[in-house]
Amino acid sequence: MRLRIHQISVDLDYRDADVLSEVARRLDCRDDALDRLVILRRSVDARGRDRKPRFVLSVEVDVRDDVGPVLVPGRVVEAHSPEPAALPRRIASMRRRPIVVGAGPAGLLAALTLAEAGANPLLIDRGAEVDLRGRQVGAFWEGGVLDPESNVLYGEGGAGLFSDGKLTSRSKDRGAICRLFEVLVDCGASPDILIDAEPHLGSDVLLHLIPALRERILEAGADIHFGTRLVDVHVDNGAVRGVAVTQDEGAPEEIETDLCVLATGHSARDVYSLLAEADVPLQPKPFAVGVRIEMPQRLIDRAQYGRWAKHPKLESAGFRLTRKAGATARACYSFCTCPGGVVIACASSAGMLTTNGMSYSGRAKPFGNAALLVPVGPDDFGIGAEHDPLVGVEVQMALERAAFVAGGADYGLPAQPLTDFLAGRRSSGIPDGRSCARAVPADMAELLPDGVVRTLRRSLPLMLREINGVRLEDVLLYGAETRSSSPVRIARDPQTGEAVDVKGLYPAGEGSGHAGGIVSSALDGIAAARSILAAALTPC
Repeated sequence: MRLRIHQISVDLDYRDADVLSEVARRLDCRDDALDRLVILRRSVDARGRDRKPRFVLSVEVDVRDDVGPVLVPGRVVEAHSPEPAALPRRIASMRRRPIVVGAGPAGLLAALTLAEAGANPLLIDRGAEVDLRGRQVGAFWEGGVLDPESNVLYGEGGAGLFSDGKLTSRSKDRGAICRLFEVLVDCGASPDILIDAEPHLGSDVLLHLIPALRERILEAGADIHFGTRLVDVHVDNGAVRGVAVTQDEGAPEEIETDLCVLATGHSARDVYSLLAEADVPLQPKPFAVGVRIEMPQRLIDRAQYGRWAKHPKLESAGFRLTRKAGATARACYSFCTCPGGVVIACASSAGMLTTNGMSYSGRAKPFGNAALLVPVGPDDFGIGAEHDPLVGVEVQMALERAAFVAGGADYGLPAQPLTDFLAGRRSSGIPDGRSCARAVPADMAELLPDGVVRTLRRSLPLMLREINGVRLEDVLLYGAETRSSSPVRIARDPQTGEAVDVKGLYPAGEGSGHAGGIVSSALDGIAAARSILAAALTPC
């Protein structure tokens, strides 16, 4: 019998033999009664500052038939492998090739899925391939040189290329997630992502992984055009008839298609405008704004792991902070924690600036950071705002213009010690010890809506108490954080995944307003591709 056993606690320096012995003890049998041990899941149990952290595992193992009854509901169960994600059936041909717009997680996985099924998709992205894009982003961070078509937010790999590369997801489709992770491992990711409870890649890994994924897509039969911007979607009688694209601001090129996966991300604001002009149904959506907080990583590690903080098997610790809405403050929560990372400036349009966090796979930098966000929505934006689908975009743009000016109008990042922000005083300086070199003193209260400022001032001191040992004086704020999620949702048919009333248009990923993060966006792209293939294989 093959069993799955949960909650196996082992030392940080465990060996496979130690795991086998602990499983045998749990099952009350000899070690030699067990075979084919496989670790499925691994997390860290760091509860209790005076107790050494331990790994907690879920495993599968074969048990000899002569071992007595061992099933314990919830802890020891008979193993049943998840249904693998079915590979799409290959199709002979399609009347017109599908167009996939955007080479972030959703677009890349949609293109791969379509190509592997023989659909010969064309993948386009307005930005550059990884190598060139990396140099462009370096020039932006070092000297404020912005390319509005290829930058931290546009280009191969999407905005997630410069991030922590988190691979967390709430999806219950374990087969699809396993399939995605296996593709990532094949392209160069560590096999540890297959078992870690909180897997991540890091930007250094993504810079090598994405080109490998590109080659896989090309070998499967797709074409990829970089430096190619979508300028129109042609809709006639409730169906996509084609798209118009341009390169280097040249004359638009018309491409006939009746299938388009729109995976442009939520920073491509011009795409929302052209969809509105084409009468594609859009809806305003709540989002969040706030600041990015930074503090010494050693203090975060000490708070999480106690005196074992420097153990080589323990990664730099993250944190999650939340506070419910009250009578005098809104809800507030941490988002996109980057342990051992850096705070980065981001821009996709001249004269606008936002912030984000990034880390490498080793998470070894001296500071940790996270966004601290406060929800906002159409009710905040004035009478009638709920009827204007792009009102949230306008709010974001206004905040980003203010941040650009406060940062010196050269893409320096506004920053302020938390103590000055709480006291309501303008900062005269910022610490030399920080992750973002091109940061300048600013007043965060001038960059954010009044309700967000009030909430942050009331909530931050209380929330930071959860990180024992971190003082208010240890925290630096950067702002403003504006692009944690899309302020627009493209209405979709829940059955087909197509835009409502627009046959053949498949909004996917973060820009659709239905997904967020690398994994959910990639799964959304896969789902869009599978819907296209299912329709192609369905007899008329």
